[in-house]
Amino acid sequence: MENKQDMLVTTLGQMRNIVLHDGIETIIKPIPDSDVSGDLDPRVLAVIKGYAAAEPETSFDLASARASMGWSNRDVTTMDITTDHVMIPSADGDIPARLYRPRTEEALPAIVFFHGGGFFGGTLDTVENPCKLLAEKANALVVSVDYRLAPEHPFPAGLNDCYRAVEWVYEQADELNVLQDRLAVAGDSAGGNLATACCLLERSKGLNRIHYQALVYPVVNLGSIPTDDYEWRLDDYEIKHHHDLIRGVVMALGDSDGLLNHVYLQGKAELTDPLVSPLFAEDVAGLPPALLITAEYDYLRLEGEAYAGKLARAGVKTRLIQYRGMDHAFMDKLGDFPQAEDCMTEIANGMKEMT
Repeated sequence: MENKQDMLVTTLGQMRNIVLHDGIETIIKPIPDSDVSGDLDPRVLAVIKGYAAAEPETSFDLASARASMGWSNRDVTTMDITTDHVMIPSADGDIPARLYRPRTEEALPAIVFFHGGGFFGGTLDTVENPCKLLAEKANALVVSVDYRLAPEHPFPAGLNDCYRAVEWVYEQADELNVLQDRLAVAGDSAGGNLATACCLLERSKGLNRIHYQALVYPVVNLGSIPTDDYEWRLDDYEIKHHHDLIRGVVMALGDSDGLLNHVYLQGKAELTDPLVSPLFAEDVAGLPPALLITAEYDYLRLEGEAYAGKLARAGVKTRLIQYRGMDHAFMDKLGDFPQAEDCMTEIANGMKEMT
């Protein structure tokens, strides 16, 4: 007999009505156990109220910010997934990574995964269970990359590590028993930025080794700078309940003081550099098929939607999924939020359909 969590996951999995909106395949996934609109998912609401009861941080502290990231999520795989720790050789210093693989002798697709954390935080531990589930759902080798973090290693160090990991998986395809023509990149938040930036780097080199990109609430406009198809407005968020609380949730990732610019870029690049803010790429034609996943009450939702539109207009096969009632970083809450499990299933489905 299914427990409530499994029932909610099943319900979300059945919500796959695809509509075409401005040329983009779009799926809006409602809260699975509520017909209320304009409100937080009850699980998100409980977590946010818990945060609200804690003492607020008065100023940015790197160690505290890093320590506060992530969530004690759970392994919800139903099969044995092996885990191997490797060091990817690189001229800039070897890159730690973890390999997650279903037990099989067959050659598998490969997904190179980059964790989130604002370019200055996040760990492989936080995304281990999501990556294991992705390996199961996609029947793929998932390579989770421990790229270098700012401020100790400003742009483009982390991006270079991520791209080197993609190269390594391609070069070692035989040894890893993976299919060279089924290579994908994926990531959440800052990791989504790094994933699509790898696609831009690949295209700039005239190569076509990446065949699919899955971007989970990605950062694609580091400075929230208005463009022809993007301008951030709170009015674009439907808020019917818990008005002050939801506004606070949405605004939490607004970077009005330029923190990420200061920490990540350190003057090494402009905010409008496409490898920093992919929404500013002049031409995205020829990039791999893309799945963009957004959360309704995430500051980054509007730029993610704008990037999906940009890709679709350039002829890139693009699908957009928005999870209603969710906030940023819901993927981390695997085992607690049914949307986290459904998210990994959708990435796997996209991998099978779009590559």
